Amino acid sequence: PVEGALLSLIGTLGRDDAVDGIILVRPFPNDTNPRRVAEAIPPAKDAEGMSPANYGATFLTKTYAEAASGILPCTAFAVVELLRSAEVPAAGRTATVVGRSNILGKPVAHLLNILDATVTLAHSRTPGLESHLAAADIVVACLGRPCFIRGSWLKQGAVVLDAGINSVDGRICGDVDFESACKTASVITPVPGGVGPVTTAVLLSNVVRLAERRLAA
Repeated sequence: PVEGALLSLIGTLGRDDAVDGIILVRPFPNDTNPRRVAEAIPPAKDAEGMSPANYGATFLTKTYAEAASGILPCTAFAVVELLRSAEVPAAGRTATVVGRSNILGKPVAHLLNILDATVTLAHSRTPGLESHLAAADIVVACLGRPCFIRGSWLKQGAVVLDAGINSVDGRICGDVDFESACKTASVITPVPGGVGPVTTAVLLSNVVRLAERRLAA
């Protein structure tokens, strides 16, 4: 019943000319199929870049400029824009993305790859994960485990982008143990206050872009 109501609402919003963007709040109820929900969103109103058309188009891009001209998954785009704003080059660097979700791990690995980084897409069950992290110039944490990545696992001077959001004893923390990691990393994003606000800005930017496209059509 929940999924049916959600799909019905998406259909109504998709037909409403006053609506420029549709945003889904996660996690979904257990009896909801995320793929069916994503498929129901019209690409022209897909503010999160997760409809099959927009998501698939992301992986067909060969340059970052081409990717950035589309509607990208928001947090993945935010992570890379943070790197670029800090003038951290990806080309020629090794990057390890810890987390393989469709919404973040996979697309951010692709974006780093087309920026000419050599990318390892790892996860919590990757054998020898610490060795991958020890060799990584850039680390993106997005596996959903509080304070999982320790500073002692990181390469000295690594750039660490923590996209995890976890609630522990009423406190929000990331996937990286910030206190130990900040002693090793040259750059590290805090949680909260790091990737999250940039994700919100990217989401709003996507909505504006969708509105501009509709008005230009």
